[in-house]
Amino acid sequence: MQVTLDKIYPMPCDADTAWRFLQDIEAVAECMPGARITERINEQNYKGTVSVRLGPASMSFKGHITVVSVDPATQTLHLIGKGTDTTGTSGASMDLVATVKAAGEQCELIGKSSITMNGKAAAFGGRMMDSVSEQILKQFAANFAQRVSELQAQHSGNTAASADTDANGDARASRSAHTASKTQELNGLTLLWAVVADWFRRLFKSKPV
Repeated sequence: MQVTLDKIYPMPCDADTAWRFLQDIEAVAECMPGARITERINEQNYKGTVSVRLGPASMSFKGHITVVSVDPATQTLHLIGKGTDTTGTSGASMDLVATVKAAGEQCELIGKSSITMNGKAAAFGGRMMDSVSEQILKQFAANFAQRVSELQAQHSGNTAASADTDANGDARASRSAHTASKTQELNGLTLLWAVVADWFRRLFKSKPV
């Protein structure tokens, strides 16, 4: 089963800041709910995990990420990710092209992805997986926006006052670490509620008045 997504998210920073952050694969992975890079094989290949908690139970998926290309001229990153759960009953792969596009003094993050699922993961059906994928991307975009907003603020602060104190630097580092720690596990109950709410919205929109 395959799900195709084409999304545009506004970012609270300039294009150069978003592009610099997008090239940091480890940092970008921290923005994905439940994802974590566990090993950097080389500049093009990484190993990672995705942890999902549903009430008292938790699941873990192991995967591999390949950076296919990085194009500074168009500020575009192309990567492919593949993974399976620890039981070997489900698998998924994603082909993602992410582009940063200037929009005035700020920018947009444009994502085009194709997600293929097999095994138990494919049993949810296309409509449900489309909603799940959309909710995950919303969480990712929100985390991405927060991180680049912090980077933008740091850059502006350094430009306005190059003599920042060590204490301020430590505070910024602490905020970044706190942001990263919040994205280490995907809360399945929260995601499930978001999917159900989205399903009801679609249901009532489809009914004639």
